[in-house]
Amino acid sequence: MRVFLVEDMQQVQGVVADLLASLGDFRLVGATRTEAEAKLWLEENAGAWDLAIIDLVLDQGTGMAVIPRARDAMGGEGANIVVFSDYASDGIHNHCLKLGADAVFLKSQTREFMDYCSELGGLAAATAS
Repeated sequence: MRVFLVEDMQQVQGVVADLLASLGDFRLVGATRTEAEAKLWLEENAGAWDLAIIDLVLDQGTGMAVIPRARDAMGGEGANIVVFSDYASDGIHNHCLKLGADAVFLKSQTREFMDYCSELGGLAAATAS
């Protein structure tokens, strides 16, 4: 599963990449730190990702503006958009879903986030066979 990560903190990028690698067949194909970089990457790499993981608070801009752009530039059929952020209150959670996110997790919900990604990976493997 090809993963595009939008996260402004380099250390968190590394942790997420390591978590996904521990699940098996996940490969980071792109990582950006700002809203503008994320939008440009999505424009230049349409069809090159299966899972977008988006933080809401970025160095410049917001992940909320990236969600609809990712939805418009869907990687492929069955591509998923997941928000993984410290700032996902109930209201923000619902807003992200309305913008096009498939799931929203607080960074403190790492186990739930990993379970969700693992399930996506299993579905992708079953579809590919």
